[in-house]
Formats: sequence, structure tokens, C-alpha cells
Amino acid sequence: MFDLVPFRNRSRRQVSERDEDPFNNLMSNFFGDMMDFAGSNFRADIKESETEYTIEAEMPGMKKEDINLEINNDYLTISAEQKQEKEEKNDNYIRRERRKGKYARSFYLENVREDDIEANYDDGILRVHLPKAEETPVKKRTIEIK
Repeated sequence: MFDLVPFRNRSRRQVSERDEDPFNNLMSNFFGDMMDFAGSNFRADIKESETEYTIEAEMPGMKKEDINLEINNDYLTISAEQKQEKEEKNDNYIRRERRKGKYARSFYLENVREDDIEANYDDGILRVHLPKAEETPVKKRTIEIK
């Protein structure tokens, strides 16, 4: 099983330009990391035991209903869409904030019993349990050279 890693473009400027100015380099790294999480990705850890793989995806602030798991052609896709609107009214002002985001990651499944996959969501962490399939023995054959 391996993870598909999306292309990351932290800055539109050339790398050589960023390295010339330490302040710009620091700001680019700091805001680049923050924007990476706020963009189309979420962090995920993959663990392996003797019986299963476990994906632990960090999805803070999400509701279970907003998360979707789908298997298509041996790829597990975890996606979520968050819509949040907050309105606050006080004496002299009205504040209205909106936040919207879509997140998605895909993982290639190999040696997994797809019908037995289970998932649970607790405290902002999505855990997907992927039981391993029985490994089939490798067929070996000697070929005679004529």
C-alpha cells in the first residue's frame, strides 16, 4: 500500500529568489505550511500491523456527516466538505464569517479485504481499518532453455 502525494507549489517565485532574503524564506515556509493544510489536503498517518493497515487522518472541526469514504479501482478516497457560517450581532456592529473548504486524499489499496474495511471518527481523527488479505504464495516455475 502506498500513498499518492499531490504536487505542492509553495510559492510562485523562483526558489533562488526566496533564498536570497531570509525573511521572505521564513514567511514563505511558515505561511506555505499553513496554507497547505487549509488547501486541499489533510494530514494522514499510515500504520501497519500483522493483520491490518490503519490510516489515521487529521480532520479537526469536521462533522462525521461531512466525511465521505469511497473505493474505486483499488483506490480509497477520503474526502470531506466543510461549510461553516457564523453570525454575531452586538451593539454597534454585525460580524459575519464564512468558511468553506474541500479536502481529498487517495490511497492505493493492495492486499486488503475491501469488504471488511471499517472506519470511525472521534475527536477530529478519522481511523480507517484495512484488514490484510491472505497473501497468496508466489508461483515459481523453472523454464527449460532449448
